[in-house]
Amino acid sequence: MSPAPRDPVAGAVTLRPLVRADLPRLRRWLDAPHVHRWWFHDTTDEALERDFGAGLRGQEPGEDLVVELAGTPVGLVQRARWRDYPEEAALIAPIHPVGPGALTVDYLIGPLELTGRGLGPRVITAAVDGGWARHPDATCVVVPVSAGNRASWRALEKAGFRRVASGDLPPDNPADPPLCHVYRLDRPPVP
Repeated sequence: MSPAPRDPVAGAVTLRPLVRADLPRLRRWLDAPHVHRWWFHDTTDEALERDFGAGLRGQEPGEDLVVELAGTPVGLVQRARWRDYPEEAALIAPIHPVGPGALTVDYLIGPLELTGRGLGPRVITAAVDGGWARHPDATCVVVPVSAGNRASWRALEKAGFRRVASGDLPPDNPADPPLCHVYRLDRPPVP
C-alpha cells in the first residue's frame, strides 16, 4: 500500500521579514497571472527597488513579510498601521474610518497550486496575530479589497473578518471598477 499523498498546504504558516535575496522569487510571484491580476505591479529591477527597497533598508514603517509554509517560501504579506500612511487612510475614511489604532494587511500566495485550498485564511490569521503582538495599541484590522476579488474577501471572512462597508476606491488594476468592500476584525478582548 502506497502512502497517502502529502497535502501541499499542510504544515505551519510562519512569517519572516523580506530580504533582498527574496526579490527574484517575489518577481516570479508578482508576474504570475493569478497574482498580477490583483497585485498590479511592475516587476522591473527599478520598480521592485521603488516598491520594496525602503522596507529592505528599514526605512519603511510597514512590513513586507515572506510567508513560509512548512519552511518553504510561498507568498508575501504586507502589514502596516493606517496612521503611518495618511494619504491612503484619507482615501478610505469616507467609506469606513480607520482610526489611529487600526492596522491593515494584504497578502499574496505565489504558487497557483496552493490557491483555493484554505491557505489564505491561515496566512491572514498569522498576519493579524503577529500584528496584535507587534502593535499592542492596535484596536482593529481594516482591509479594503476589490469587490471583484471574491477569493480574497471570502478568505477574510473565513479568518473572522466582517464586511462593514462598500464604496469606491481607486483600483490597483486600472481594468477594475472602483467598487471595494471593507472588512474589519476587532482585537479580541484580553482574557
